[in-house]
Amino acid sequence: MGLLLSFVLVLLGVALAFLIGAWLLGVRYIPHTKVGIVEKLWASKGSLKEGRIVAAEGEAGYQTDILRGGVHTFYYPWQYRIHREPLVSIPEGKIGYVYSRDGEPLAPVQTLGRVVSCTNFQDARAFLKAGGQRGRQRAILREGVYAINLALFVVVAEDRVYQGPVPEKNPEIYAGWQAQLRAIHGFTPVVVGTGTGAKPDAQPAPADAAGTSLRDDDIAVVTVHDGPPIESGEVIAPEVHAEAGQHDHDCFQDPEALLALGGRRGKQLQVLTDGTYFVNRWFATVESKPKTVIPIGYVGVVVSYYGHLGEDLTGEQFRYGEQVERGRRGVWRKPLPPGKYPLNPYALKVELVPTVNFVLRWITGMVEEHQYDKDLSSIALITADGYEPMLPLSLVLHIDYEMAPRVVQRFGDVKRLISQTLDPIISAYFRDVAQTTQMLDLLTRREEIQNRATGELGRRFRDYDITCVAVLIGRPESQLDAAHKGQDPIQGLFDQLRQRRLANEQIETYARQQEAATKQRELNEARATADKQTELTQTHVDIAIAGNRGEAQLAEARRLAERDVTRADGEARARELLGRGEASRIAQTGLSEAGVFLKKIRAYGDPRLFAMNLLTEQMARSQQPLVPQRVLMMGGDGQDGAAGVSLFGKLMALLLSEKGGIGVAAPGNDLADVEQFVNGLAGGTGQSKPAAADQAAAGPAPATHA
Repeated sequence: MGLLLSFVLVLLGVALAFLIGAWLLGVRYIPHTKVGIVEKLWASKGSLKEGRIVAAEGEAGYQTDILRGGVHTFYYPWQYRIHREPLVSIPEGKIGYVYSRDGEPLAPVQTLGRVVSCTNFQDARAFLKAGGQRGRQRAILREGVYAINLALFVVVAEDRVYQGPVPEKNPEIYAGWQAQLRAIHGFTPVVVGTGTGAKPDAQPAPADAAGTSLRDDDIAVVTVHDGPPIESGEVIAPEVHAEAGQHDHDCFQDPEALLALGGRRGKQLQVLTDGTYFVNRWFATVESKPKTVIPIGYVGVVVSYYGHLGEDLTGEQFRYGEQVERGRRGVWRKPLPPGKYPLNPYALKVELVPTVNFVLRWITGMVEEHQYDKDLSSIALITADGYEPMLPLSLVLHIDYEMAPRVVQRFGDVKRLISQTLDPIISAYFRDVAQTTQMLDLLTRREEIQNRATGELGRRFRDYDITCVAVLIGRPESQLDAAHKGQDPIQGLFDQLRQRRLANEQIETYARQQEAATKQRELNEARATADKQTELTQTHVDIAIAGNRGEAQLAEARRLAERDVTRADGEARARELLGRGEASRIAQTGLSEAGVFLKKIRAYGDPRLFAMNLLTEQMARSQQPLVPQRVLMMGGDGQDGAAGVSLFGKLMALLLSEKGGIGVAAPGNDLADVEQFVNGLAGGTGQSKPAAADQAAAGPAPATHA
């Protein structure tokens, strides 16, 4: 046990002696995660010159060269002091800022040291020999690990400050820079429009904010803090670009190139659009501004604050300002059409002018989305009959897009146009109209007043390059006060109109109801007809068939009737002819017999005798006995009261008278008249035909008694 302990002690002593000997012989070991900053305690060349911090020529002090990881010799402890400092590490997607303790002083117009070739500050000797300047540097460190001489440089990273072995009187100054850069997100690149990256420097976000990007529709306005100032009379630094074959400044990521091209300090006309930019925030800060969006229905009139003065394009008659071509200072003649533009708001101002019809409302408490009418209210009127209504109205306007620059030059913007011109004109016009108009006319002749106002105001507005499309009047409202005791006089007029309208509507309603009842009846009839359509159709068919049959029968009956009529006419004519023939025969027979009888009567001399003769003949042929069993009394003459004389007695008396010549009448004119009548019927004259008949029938006439 004692032997082992002795062996260990011997080994420790040998090691310690070796280390001490190595140290005394100037052997130094630097870990690979660190660098060795060499401080020379004394040198044959003496101390550093006045104002120098780092020795580049072997003087005493901090040396420009550093020791990398490994074993180094001849750095004797009585001459050198080795300071082990960590390697500078910049995380992925981050930026590191460098401050130089030594170098040439800055020029009066400089705020940052110029960029020199020194392998990203890892070659201190090259930095000093190339004329590197002390102070904060324009160059930055991107992500990576760097072996930097921290005696010459101080590196400010997001997670720590690498300030090296040099004692500082105010070391908190570096922490202050770190805080400032962290506040403006200076350790992250500027990312525009992609949803990731740095927020605008002018709008710092909380330390724990998850999102660190500009909004998608934003641009970054750059303000450069180094370089010569802008020209007198300018408000913004001009945009500079490299010519063909030259190196460009890559959107402010190369400060030396920007200044070499003539870039100036101050707000820059050029803006950063969508993309990622590693910009030194000590050299240039960025500010988020929204892109200029000109919606559909608008144009953008551009007022430029930069550029050379241009030639006026409006002419001599337009006395409200000048219009210039694009790129000149002043109001641009051509407005911007609808779209999205990355315009620098510090160099250009865009006034939106609506080119579609838009509405302005003079209605208290009502505002359109465009906010142009937020200061407008209903117009107070006094009518001809003493009413004091508040008139709400709406105005539909249109501005021609080519006239938009003239409107902006004349009024400044659309709001001033409304407040300084349209509002006074509209209010005065309707107050003038109200002074000559009855209150009831405002209620009932609204359309007429609107049309007249549209024409009159349109004529006036044309002088201001504005088109009046329509004037729309609302319902007048009363200004109730103590004098009215809560009663609305306009409402009373409305009640009268409402009652009148109600009466008219009732009349119309009754007429409509009557019409509806008629239609209902027709509908019911139609439904009933539809329900019985089959039967109705069959009935119509039957009626048609019956009609056809009736027409056929009627035609047949007419045909038969015509036949019967024709037949009857024939038969009647036949009968007539037969009758005429028979009548002629009978007449001729009768005439012949009459002629015979006349001749016989003339022969007897007395018609009674002829009649007596005929009676005797008939009695001779009679089947009855001459002496009747019963005697029929025919009556008496009534002179002597006798019962009467019989027919037979009459005959006997007549016979005795004829034989005795007593009371027998001589032929007179009566027989002559009868003979003449018979001759007339026979169509003869005198006694020719009857005489011939008498001669044929009775032979020679008997002798006439004297």
